[in-house]
Amino acid sequence: MDLEKMDEFFNKRVNMYDDHMLNEVEGCREGYKRMAEQIPDSTKKLLDLGCGTGLELDKIFRRLPDVEVTGIDLSKGMLDRLREKYNNKKVKLIQSDYFDYNFGIGIFDTAISFQTLHHFSHEEKTILYTKIYKSLNSRGLYIECDYMANTQEEEDFYFAENKRLRSEMGIKGGFYHYDTPCTIDNQIKMLNTAGFKRVEKLWQQAAAVLLVAQK
Repeated sequence: MDLEKMDEFFNKRVNMYDDHMLNEVEGCREGYKRMAEQIPDSTKKLLDLGCGTGLELDKIFRRLPDVEVTGIDLSKGMLDRLREKYNNKKVKLIQSDYFDYNFGIGIFDTAISFQTLHHFSHEEKTILYTKIYKSLNSRGLYIECDYMANTQEEEDFYFAENKRLRSEMGIKGGFYHYDTPCTIDNQIKMLNTAGFKRVEKLWQQAAAVLLVAQK
């Protein structure tokens, strides 16, 4: 198995992505609905991390048609598809690495991520969660629906495999596509470390889990 660079991986799969997520990944179709239900009615500005083609925005726009969305993604192909879908909405799209991009301080009412963060280490996630925390206003909410490991042994296996593959390919850094899901407990600990006061698991279907974190 060869690892592909993250942006190249998704650029190659733009045309099949929506069908794959909706019909082949267990929990996603329901997860989009559940996430949208958790967006507070008061949300005016929404940060969407790893927004892809914007599948999660469909249900959100039905509830909040005037919400202003800032979407960040590495893949130009994915962002182009999202722009085509929602060219009549208030959407600002940024092609960037969300670890490096400056979200600002206290700007957003709500931040979301859907099936995008199961590729990164605890350290990377904690740094990102801290950025998200700071980007939210005083009553801000972060909602994450992602692939999570059932046990610590499962998590350890995927991280070990990722390390082995990178070593075999001589990869020392950068974003490459390989799933390294963390356990729910570890996810909650990282969010607490980043500053979120209350983190709750609200829903789970198979490996898809919905967490809501309150600032």
